[in-house]
Amino acid sequence: MMAPGRPGDGERRDILGANIVAADVDGGRLADNIAQFARLLRASGLQVGPQKTVLATRAVMAAGLGDPKVLYWTLHAVFVNRRSERDIFNQAFVLFWRDPDYIKKMLSLVVPQYKPPKSNADEKALSRRLAEAMVSGHQPDLSRESDEIEFTAEATFSDREAFQAKDFEQMSAEELARARVEIARLAVPFEEIRTRRFERASRGGRLDLRRVLREAAQKGPEHLRDLRKRPARRRLPIVILADISGSMDSYARILLHFIYALTNDRDEVHAFLFGTRLTNISHLLEDRDPDRAIAKVSAEVSDWSGGTRIGQCLDDFNRHWARRVLGRNAVVLLFTDGLDRDGAEGVERAARRLAANAYRLIWLNPLTRYDGYQPLAAGAAALSKNVSEMRDCHNLRSLGDLARALAGGKTPARRMR
Repeated sequence: MMAPGRPGDGERRDILGANIVAADVDGGRLADNIAQFARLLRASGLQVGPQKTVLATRAVMAAGLGDPKVLYWTLHAVFVNRRSERDIFNQAFVLFWRDPDYIKKMLSLVVPQYKPPKSNADEKALSRRLAEAMVSGHQPDLSRESDEIEFTAEATFSDREAFQAKDFEQMSAEELARARVEIARLAVPFEEIRTRRFERASRGGRLDLRRVLREAAQKGPEHLRDLRKRPARRRLPIVILADISGSMDSYARILLHFIYALTNDRDEVHAFLFGTRLTNISHLLEDRDPDRAIAKVSAEVSDWSGGTRIGQCLDDFNRHWARRVLGRNAVVLLFTDGLDRDGAEGVERAARRLAANAYRLIWLNPLTRYDGYQPLAAGAAALSKNVSEMRDCHNLRSLGDLARALAGGKTPARRMR
């Protein structure tokens, strides 16, 4: 579904039409409608809280309601933080604001299961997550009792701490689903480095003599001003190499959601999976719906849960992809346990070349969950000689530490050199 302002905008304006002016349609219940819309987005997986709801109401009141495009982009600016959230927002916007009471009328006919309404040929099918959110938010609460129940939060913190520290391999299906939600919400601010280029600065930095002289030549010597510049900063590209062999299967499936979150949180992220061969999945993760993206990856990769040829796959990456994606000081995340079916043939040579072309080579190893782990296997020993550091990746806490490390923070890690 295309956003307003793009081709097809006239058709969308006809759909929304006068109903978009909530103040006239429903007697001015603007704040109530925005609150209901926010609850729908939150149930669909977007990070929408009370503060954003209040901010959205104020923004809409300030921007006005005369044009559907203004309402769309005002709410979009407040509620959408990631590219992966745009598709859900677009579908929810058209469905909800076409008629604020449309959802209530439709859900009154739900018996006993919900089926999405048939869409026109020029509209996309309603997202499964959006449909489930609409139904789950309106199901009757059969567990509610008339007696007053007292709640205590004494064990809440400890339960959350235990869940954060629980190994992915030991989680139930329900806990894994909860972990995927936590990973999707994980904020990953990336480290910035100084470059040799300069950018304009309002104060501080150094005198931009070239710009001062150019402006004086254009406007005359009486227009001399103290113009400053400072070194520009940029975020580092990320390259992910993830092992999907049988020994990594239980971790690779949950880490795929972490890779999707990284890919859709920023630009310049390249993702590869390897078992017995290397597969580039960067283009598959560009889908705005995480369920569809991961389904595409599963269908594309044929060597899932097979053997591992670390040396051959890393050498393949060095030969065909390194020059394309490792420029500009890329950080490489290597997900693997170091267990190789070929007896570590070529692993040390390929890892040395990979480390030489990367800004940092971070080895994410689930076997570090064992106390006293040492990289004694041939493949693990070869990797340990060339990586910058080795980190855990077996639970939510370790992924949170990795996110903080990518942002330049100091978190526990095993320094390998």
